[in-house]
Amino acid sequence: MPSSTNPTLRQRRLGAELRKLREQAGLTSSAAAEQLGVKQAQISSIESGRYAVSADRVRTFARAYHCADQALVEALTAMTGGRTRGWWDEYRDHLPVGLVDLAELEHYAAELRVALVIHIPALLQTTDHARALFRGVFPPLQQYEIEHRLTHRIKRQGILHRETPTPYTATIHEAALRMGYGGRDVAVTQLRHILDMSELPHVTVRVVPFGRESFHGTGQGIDYVAGAVRQLDTVQLDTHHGCEFLDGEAQLGKYRAVIDHMEANALDPDDSRDLIRRIAHDL
Repeated sequence: MPSSTNPTLRQRRLGAELRKLREQAGLTSSAAAEQLGVKQAQISSIESGRYAVSADRVRTFARAYHCADQALVEALTAMTGGRTRGWWDEYRDHLPVGLVDLAELEHYAAELRVALVIHIPALLQTTDHARALFRGVFPPLQQYEIEHRLTHRIKRQGILHRETPTPYTATIHEAALRMGYGGRDVAVTQLRHILDMSELPHVTVRVVPFGRESFHGTGQGIDYVAGAVRQLDTVQLDTHHGCEFLDGEAQLGKYRAVIDHMEANALDPDDSRDLIRRIAHDL
């Protein structure tokens, strides 16, 4: 199988999950290599995502590691094979790698749950709203950088419009809806777009209004990306230094709890739409 000096997030995750299975079986990499009849360096390359592995090889590894979780094994086999290029690959020379990895992660997601306090979710942004955001980035972006980020963001939204769209739940604090990026016309159009998107059967928008005493959200945006099985879930955080990806069991549990709490303190979808309409009228 071909090797890669720049493995994608998906390839790295597959390797990391195979390493977890090996460690849970109590095997060192050298012991696993001997049992599987391969070189230790090959085990290391597979676990780092630098060496592609076939579905049959994943099943062989799972048997050697005594993994009885067939749902997990099948989910891992679905992540195998040679590198399949997606639309996001055309941006690898133009955008930070985290943004490219995020698009790939969203493309394969079984479900998406996002929670934001001061920004509109990226997959619900209009072109004008996103452009206004990128123009306000510090240090300032060059115009060509803005256009690359803009087209990339709009293409990411395709997962909500494909034949089998991704189930999507967005919990947004009222503060984000009142920020007014781009001026009144842009802001009002943005709010109307959210209302339109919220009418889609696979999109749920819930608003946390001002005044909720038990609100325990976080200032950074959270994307909870569900995998085919819970072990393959991923959390993506927006930070000042770029995208941060988390997949530890304790980390996933923490951010599931944060999003659960935000959703529990949000209005139901109908009341959320009513509040969005009132905010648009007030702008």
